[in-house]
Amino acid sequence: MEISAAAEKQLSRLDRVVAKRVARFLLERVAGSADPRAIGKALQGNKNEFWSYRVGDYRVICEIHDQRVVVVVIDVDHRSKVYR
Repeated sequence: MEISAAAEKQLSRLDRVVAKRVARFLLERVAGSADPRAIGKALQGNKNEFWSYRVGDYRVICEIHDQRVVVVVIDVDHRSKVYR
């Protein structure tokens, strides 16, 4: 799993408890999954190459590269802001 610099910055701005919850979700559920698409939701429209994972009131936006079996975390933010 790779985390973009922007997503790392966004994670560091979150409350510590929320950031730990998001990190634990990414490591245990997404990175540990044989098929990360099974637990995510495909985005629509001009963002159709991205996937969203729900972690409480926060969303993790990822890009999945099948050829390398890598999930790239693009953004982490509150659900009211992340899709803008």
